[in-house]
Amino acid sequence: MSFFTTSAQQPVAQLTGKVSNEYGEVLVKATVRLTGGETVLTDKNGRYLLKQLAPGHYTVTVQSVGYMPQSREIEISGTAQQQLNFVLAAGVIAIDEVDVTGIAVHQQVNRQAFHVTAIDAKQLHNSTLDLAHALDRVSGARLRETGGVGSKFNFSLNGFSGKQVKFFLDGVPLENFGSAFQINNIPINLADRIEVYKGVVPITLGGDALGGAVNIVTNTSRRNYLDISYSYGSFNTHRSTVNARYTSAGGFTAQLNAFQNYSDNNYKVLVDIVEDFATGRTREGWAKRFHDTYHNETIIASAGVVDKPYADELLFGVTLGQVYSEIQTGNRMFDVYGDRFTDGNIVVPSVKYAKSDFLVRGLSVHLNGHINVGESRAVDTVFKQYSWSGTGKYKTPSGTWASGGERSRSLYRFRNNNSTANATFSYHVNDYHTFVANAVYSGFNRKGKDEISPDDELAKQPQLVNKTVVGLGYRYLVDGQWEATAFVKQYFQDNSSTYVIDWTHYPQHSTFNGTGYGLATSYFIKPHIQLKASYEKSYRLPEGEELFGDAINVSANTTLEPEKSDNINLGMHVAGRVGTDHSLQAQANYIYRNAIGYIRPVVSTVGVAQFRYANLRDVRNHGVEGEVRYSFRQLMELGVNATYQNLRNRTKYEEGSSTPSPVFNDRIPNMPYLFGNAHAQVSWPGPLKAGNTLTLGYNLLYVHSFFLRWPSQGDIKTGVIPRQWSHDAMLMYTMRDGRYNVVLDGRNLADHILYDNYHLQKPGRSFSIKLRYFLTKDH
Repeated sequence: MSFFTTSAQQPVAQLTGKVSNEYGEVLVKATVRLTGGETVLTDKNGRYLLKQLAPGHYTVTVQSVGYMPQSREIEISGTAQQQLNFVLAAGVIAIDEVDVTGIAVHQQVNRQAFHVTAIDAKQLHNSTLDLAHALDRVSGARLRETGGVGSKFNFSLNGFSGKQVKFFLDGVPLENFGSAFQINNIPINLADRIEVYKGVVPITLGGDALGGAVNIVTNTSRRNYLDISYSYGSFNTHRSTVNARYTSAGGFTAQLNAFQNYSDNNYKVLVDIVEDFATGRTREGWAKRFHDTYHNETIIASAGVVDKPYADELLFGVTLGQVYSEIQTGNRMFDVYGDRFTDGNIVVPSVKYAKSDFLVRGLSVHLNGHINVGESRAVDTVFKQYSWSGTGKYKTPSGTWASGGERSRSLYRFRNNNSTANATFSYHVNDYHTFVANAVYSGFNRKGKDEISPDDELAKQPQLVNKTVVGLGYRYLVDGQWEATAFVKQYFQDNSSTYVIDWTHYPQHSTFNGTGYGLATSYFIKPHIQLKASYEKSYRLPEGEELFGDAINVSANTTLEPEKSDNINLGMHVAGRVGTDHSLQAQANYIYRNAIGYIRPVVSTVGVAQFRYANLRDVRNHGVEGEVRYSFRQLMELGVNATYQNLRNRTKYEEGSSTPSPVFNDRIPNMPYLFGNAHAQVSWPGPLKAGNTLTLGYNLLYVHSFFLRWPSQGDIKTGVIPRQWSHDAMLMYTMRDGRYNVVLDGRNLADHILYDNYHLQKPGRSFSIKLRYFLTKDH
């Protein structure tokens, strides 16, 4: 006898989808209500799932704090899983009779337990800034460039700089992509937001950051859009961008990001000009840079599917780029070149996969992989010596110049073949407990040859670096008030190379294995007051360029060892409103760093102007930073931030000596220790026509004077980089709610002489104009 009959069975279906805002940012804990049915909340990926739905007609209503509610009709039939996505428009709405203003995604990032600052890049899309100069306005951050567009740069964060700070694009490490794809030539329009982690880095980013990390988050909106811009400015500078995305109703998606930079970089510099090569007689005067042209072109393309049962996102892509950069100077302004240059290309195929509820509910997986198979050249073939007059003389093949070339005769062609693979698994048990596992592999494999010296065995030898960092983390969250995250990391590195002396090969090999760990916690003592604390013991493994040089201005040092550091951050963040018109945010943070084996560049002061990286000192840093922002409606915004960092040499004895170091407890040279920004912006909505807006903005950058060399051994007259002020202003007019945009930009308006590195002078006063067109459309 059967207890069940066919008539008792009724077909059921499921309804799923994602809730996001108009910028593609997912909305967490949005309410999804089915008319006459159940109510659910979206998860951390903005997804919802309604089960056991009988066939019929339904109305689905979605609400989220700070957004206008939206209702849509749907017909459920059969037993299949159907999908319905929602895109909510921002707005202040009443929920249960209480007016609540929503929290944007970049503000949610700032509320993490980590010491993090998130920049809403969308507000800067009309500016002529690149990613690096946008970061230069963040407290604790300093961008230091050797010149104009496309120049070498050093980004520092709370006293740590260079490779100690890692960069990520949508969570994928950006290691050694080459100068065709670096943050001071990537336009701000590529980013949706920029997350700056100072000190402790979330386990989801992985990698071996020592002093922090920058995660560039691109626009992942499912909406179709087109964003085109072009700017022209001083020194014959041209920049253009194209960003576009198409997503069909069936889930096919394609995205294109392309950008181009060109500049003559022919600004004037105050230098010593050699008037007579025979006697070496010089005079101080202004000269125009004459061999500093730079251009790059880059395309990032991807295609795949989204919102499928087997994948939230499956994308295959390729990044193609080329770069040409003339070399005007060495690491000192005194060393002048007129023919040296580098060029190259990047070819980076990639794959990206993401899936929530992978195999089991609550388990999310993100997989990424890419490899750069591009090629670079370092060219120095002209046997000539130049001065700042722009003229040169051919050198005689004798003495120290017997090797030829301007510095060292070379036509070195090489491939770095950088590869990265990243896997993150996150298991969300419930609203309180989350576990995370992450593994990052990065490889460096340089192979090359000198076409001028085809028998040079040293140039042909492979140079290999393999790094793997594995991490495990746990997060505990109590009702959004108290959060604690603990993690442990294991670091592995394997380096190998070969030296050739008199046709004899000497293999070199080194390995490293270390363990790091950390904790980050935060507590809201009131809804608008948050306290933060974090600690980390971390390692930073040397990279290929530091170990083997860059074939241009950096020489090799294969004996480099990993840096390690104990990092502590303590901070407080306050955010509140006065009435409905006034908003105030303030934060203050204390920074402690104790680094062992601190890797710093050591510059040659004789002969050719090269430098190499070395484990020079143990360094301790006590620092503070603070920021205050005020806004009135959407009409006015004021802000100021300041950073003080006291980096001191804590190596008491020189290597191999029992004599106390003469520079013990000296401030670390060539490192700014006091700097800050101030900005103001005023907007007038509706000039000439409704939907148009006129905006005037101003930014001030201040850097206090700092020692070029060790303070106890420096010359006050020649060993100090002077105090610097830079005034920037912007006038912007937007039409039809941001569809058409015109921007006038002025930088260094007072035309001050600005230096960042060893008196390498930066551009003076400059102006530019930018035109931008933006169009977005629903499916």
